[in-house]
Amino acid sequence: MKNFPVTSSTLSAKDLGVFAIEKYGLGENTACTLFRTGINHTYFINDGSTKYALRVYSYNWRTELEITEEINLLNLLKEHGIGISCPIADTGGNFIQGINAPEGVRYGVLFSFAEGDKIRTMDVDTCYTIGSLMASIHNLTLNHKIERMDYNPQSMLGLPYKYASEYFGGELPEMKFIKEQAEEIGDFFKQVPSDIPVGIVNLDIWYDNMTVTANNEVTLFDFDFCGNGWLVFDVAYFCKQLFHIEADKELYEIKVQNFLKGYNATRKLIASELQLIPKAATAIWIFYLGVQCQRFDWSNIFLTENYLKLVHVAKIKAWLEYYKKRKVYFK
Repeated sequence: MKNFPVTSSTLSAKDLGVFAIEKYGLGENTACTLFRTGINHTYFINDGSTKYALRVYSYNWRTELEITEEINLLNLLKEHGIGISCPIADTGGNFIQGINAPEGVRYGVLFSFAEGDKIRTMDVDTCYTIGSLMASIHNLTLNHKIERMDYNPQSMLGLPYKYASEYFGGELPEMKFIKEQAEEIGDFFKQVPSDIPVGIVNLDIWYDNMTVTANNEVTLFDFDFCGNGWLVFDVAYFCKQLFHIEADKELYEIKVQNFLKGYNATRKLIASELQLIPKAATAIWIFYLGVQCQRFDWSNIFLTENYLKLVHVAKIKAWLEYYKKRKVYFK
């Protein structure tokens, strides 16, 4: 009987453990467990003394060149003492492993384990630390470029709307709202001053991609969406995530200002960057809707019209309405 083709498989944790022992020279008692599936699949590996995280990229999600660029960026940050989960080479000095999965070749990369806890509701000191850490990364990536996605109006607004309209249909009120926002923000971006700092951005820095120790040491991981664009995109994304996490908006204001204070202590945001934050964050939200619609089978299993209306668009509207009432957005 012919094997039926698959679009996505879950690789055996047991066999990946044997694979890791062979490739990385780990002890024979090394254990591998599946942590979670999603945009990429994550496995935890423990050889008894050291923990690791093994990422197995989804089929046709990232090219080998794109993964190499991500690894080069991480190694640059590591060399400068930035708190990140580091890629680990195998015994032959290779960072990327090709794995013959049922759907085709998938790539795997082993990372150091990020010690600490995920803290959804973080305190003001942690917000300050995250701001300083983000700015330290931006100081290193300012005016640099990698062979990854360029975050611009087409990639963040045009294509995501196309993917979303193919999934939902453009006649829904929520899709009409998304289209209006995409067009308005696209026009706004065309008028942005040319002095807005650009470089390599992460575009996914939030509580779910970091750990915090008792000593308030922050470690970032998952640079899968790293690419090129305005540095303020990272700032805007974190601000919007914090906005939705913190229900008490008075406390949100304290936390977001501490985040910005930490950032400005390491790299000064110019006024035109600060004024970009509300629309930049909305553009990122539209971009991620496109990702979910493009690959809904492993990026958002709850992707329905109710989700679009009550969650995704509702969050965009709440964010925009909040800042529409404010004459000074950020300082």
